[in-house]
Amino acid sequence: MKIKQPEPFTFEKGPRAVLLLHGFTGHSADVRMLGRFLEKHGYTSHAPIYRGHGQAPEKLIQTTPADWWEDAVQGYHHLKELGYEEIAVAGLSLGGVLSLKLANSFPVKAAIPMCAPMFFDNERQLTAGFKHFAKQYKQLEKKDEKTVQKEMELLMDASQPMFTQIGISIEDVQKQIDTIYTPTMIVQARLDQMINPKSANYIYENIESESKQLNWYEESGHVITLDKERNQLHDDIYTFLESLQWAQ
Repeated sequence: MKIKQPEPFTFEKGPRAVLLLHGFTGHSADVRMLGRFLEKHGYTSHAPIYRGHGQAPEKLIQTTPADWWEDAVQGYHHLKELGYEEIAVAGLSLGGVLSLKLANSFPVKAAIPMCAPMFFDNERQLTAGFKHFAKQYKQLEKKDEKTVQKEMELLMDASQPMFTQIGISIEDVQKQIDTIYTPTMIVQARLDQMINPKSANYIYENIESESKQLNWYEESGHVITLDKERNQLHDDIYTFLESLQWAQ
């Protein structure tokens, strides 16, 4: 069975732009509702899809965090090429890590990391999350249980180098967090079981921005953009964006 592949989106509205970055094993659907909300409130948004994401797990493990970083950077340049001069970046999970790296590498208006890991003490949870994603994908392909089990064993063995590289990438951003001066809104779900929630406190305490805030969401899990408090999250992001000194 052929599974329809998700696509990036660009919702053009006003002169203020927001780059939206999805999480590991996710794709643009992670942030689509946020993009539509921003569009209704006069903000342009663009959500790329990193290489290997939205595809079969075998495709994902053939890519690297370096590839995903290049794709996030290309998303930033895509908005620049469309003529947007002021760009904020909001990212979920892995996308939150990339949003902080972008804030340290390019002149972004603001960073909004959501449930972003700063410690790679959660390899077990990440591996479990990847395994769940892979099994679901194979079941959607209508493969029998024996085939799924055999392919899963091979896949989990082959994925280990990718997880090692993810850990290195997270650590690299963590080490540079005190060189970020961009206005930052840190978002953390209290019921997050995928990452260490102390990551949010670490970002808040170590980022050098004079304009920073930490928002906790008591009833949400890791994929906060799709959870029950998403409407409150949307409103809080809008309030934060409106507090910035935009040229237009």
